[in-house]
Amino acid sequence: MTKPMTDTHALARHRARVHRDALFLHEAALAEVQDRLEMVNKSFTDVAIVTGHPGFWADAFPAARIVADTDTLDLTPGSCDLVLHMMALHWANDPVGQLIQCRRALRPDGLMISVSLGGDTLQELRRALGEAEVAVTGGLSPRIAPLPDLRDLGGLLQRAGLALPVADTAVMTAEYRDIRHLCHDLRAMGETNALTARQRHPTRRAVFDRAQELYAQHFATPAGRLRASYELQVLTGWAPDDSQQKPLRPGSAQQRLADALAATEQPLAD
Repeated sequence: MTKPMTDTHALARHRARVHRDALFLHEAALAEVQDRLEMVNKSFTDVAIVTGHPGFWADAFPAARIVADTDTLDLTPGSCDLVLHMMALHWANDPVGQLIQCRRALRPDGLMISVSLGGDTLQELRRALGEAEVAVTGGLSPRIAPLPDLRDLGGLLQRAGLALPVADTAVMTAEYRDIRHLCHDLRAMGETNALTARQRHPTRRAVFDRAQELYAQHFATPAGRLRASYELQVLTGWAPDDSQQKPLRPGSAQQRLADALAATEQPLAD
């Protein structure tokens, strides 16, 4: 049996020491959700939020039901018209399964929105630590969870049975005094290494010293601070309903594209 990617017990310990004032990524995720809800001409009355950070999201949506992001979600089929999966999908051992469970919880024409960390998150840290560890120890250990590319996410929505799928991304940049300052921030937001395959002993100080040198060499700002990227991937999809727009059947167009563009068609060369 394949081991799960995420050690859920370690993840729970990390989340238990979260500092509320360090959750700037959740603030950004909330802004993304609010922007999308403002564009939807519909009100929602039965809202569930799947997250590992209940305090923040309960404050943001006081009337919503907060659901822990366990492997099996505590969601009743057909009970919601809006499900938000917030800042947790990147730790899921079965992300497609999480989306399928969200889909099943929706009534027809219900909306699902997910915000999670994407593949460009901490690319600078990954490069610096990877090169430093290879140089100092001769090996490479798992430190940051593999994160999906945006190209893969539309397929995940379709596999989950969601209609009108949309996947987009927003990249934020933060600046830090040094690499230890960055690691302190990650601990405060509950996003440190919780991989099942992680090393179970402290990393040698020489690795961090070398990583600091590499980070400063390649990713320093003009002011000498370290730049760190955070990518937020936003997924939206709807539970299928007959009232939704559907693509036209191939060959059913009433007007040629060339006529609409006032263009002259050219025959294909042999």
